[in-house]
Amino acid sequence: MQRALDARAAPQRIVVGISGASGAIYGVRLLQVLREIEGVQTHLVVSDAGWRNVEEEQGLTRAAIEALAHEVHDVRNVGASLASGSFQCRAMVVAPCSMRTLAAVAHSLSDNLLTRAADVVLKERRRLVLMVRESPLHLGHLRNMLAATEMGAIICPPMPAFYLRPQSVADIVDQGVARVLDLLELPHNLSARWSGQVAPLQSAQ
Repeated sequence: MQRALDARAAPQRIVVGISGASGAIYGVRLLQVLREIEGVQTHLVVSDAGWRNVEEEQGLTRAAIEALAHEVHDVRNVGASLASGSFQCRAMVVAPCSMRTLAAVAHSLSDNLLTRAADVVLKERRRLVLMVRESPLHLGHLRNMLAATEMGAIICPPMPAFYLRPQSVADIVDQGVARVLDLLELPHNLSARWSGQVAPLQSAQ
């Protein structure tokens, strides 16, 4: 499944993975925003549990999510282009990243296309952002985060910045996605930046 791209310049490829942690809204919103950035091409891979969370948390069909990406890859197809270091991409984001997916990345298991693509990004010294979702964390989770970080991944839990005075769940999600876009060095206007002064509270009506 592909969308037309501007042929004047080679696209910047971003791989988006959605795994089976709560927080599918982050992956969906990331796809929506990346679709609007000129010159960016998204490649989507979703685990089975990820598809279930998209449907249960967002009430969206698989077709609706697939339509947000330029190309969609079957998580079982370990022979897909994403599985090779010759596939050139700028970065990969797993949003959300389950503890199971984190563990597979930390131990280089490459047991499906999502974890293989993440392993390829690491071995090619490209940027891998993991929006890990779990609470509380036990020692195994923390050790896996450390191992992934030592290999070059960026652990980026979606932590709300309440000093920006979010007014809705959408504001909180956009702020989390904005942090990821900053890590990818992509332009956006999703969230206000800290200016040294707290925004005024909105009075209740």
